[in-house]
Amino acid sequence: MASEAQGGKRPYRGRFAPSPSGPLHDGSLLAAMASFLDARAHEGQWLLRMEDIDAPRVIPGADRVIMGQLQALGMQWDDAPVWQSQRMKLYQAAFDALAAQNLVYGCACTRQELSWGAYPGTCRAGLLPGRQARSWRFKVPPGTEYFHDRWQGPQRQDVAAEVGDFIVKRADGLWAYQMVVVVDDGEQGITDIVRGTDLLDSTARQRILARRLNISYPRVMHVPLLLDEAGRKLSKQNHAMALDLVNPVRTLNKAWQALGFQALPETGLEAFWRAAQGQWARRFSVL
Repeated sequence: MASEAQGGKRPYRGRFAPSPSGPLHDGSLLAAMASFLDARAHEGQWLLRMEDIDAPRVIPGADRVIMGQLQALGMQWDDAPVWQSQRMKLYQAAFDALAAQNLVYGCACTRQELSWGAYPGTCRAGLLPGRQARSWRFKVPPGTEYFHDRWQGPQRQDVAAEVGDFIVKRADGLWAYQMVVVVDDGEQGITDIVRGTDLLDSTARQRILARRLNISYPRVMHVPLLLDEAGRKLSKQNHAMALDLVNPVRTLNKAWQALGFQALPETGLEAFWRAAQGQWARRFSVL
């Protein structure tokens, strides 16, 4: 299992976990680059995990395209890739462990019945007569969750008040992201999570869930997002273009600058990564 705020107590294991709903674009490269550099700067392992749990969004063959893009940019993973769709037994076992502790319950609420904001606990005490469970929610304990983010600094969130009991199994029968990412990181022994700041709000939820599953939650670093001209997160949903691999160093330098660094003059992939790793290690006091 991963070790929370573990520093150098266990060998570093990081990961990049893209959704195979299309090829990587400039925005997704930021998270890939940051996680890759952090692993290399720590002389640790960098793993690849395909988050294909949301089956309706998966594009056949996109996983292989992503792997080819990473390799074309000089980014090689250190262990066999895993696919969430092949790990269903792990998620069921985690759900059963929560159920044995009376920490999950069936919820009959539809989106139309809920207003924006924290889930009000409508079904926590049981379903009303004539209602059937659609999804399953995790019982969030009261109190504020505190943690440190290596990029964003000190963080806090009262999950019960701000989010409420959150879904771990969706109405369509699929496992929810918050559940599977905690199980995957624990099972793979991930020590450090480096990902986009859009997922910072999920961290407190995942930390609480991890404790109930006896998983020590990894350290976290949430890096900036790349925005489009409208100020939206650059994403596949917003029709972001696939990475330009004709000039891979130019593509890498674009992401490097978006992370707040000066462009590197190197023209070869090996030289680029060597220089970037050194600067990353110095900025984050890794070595």
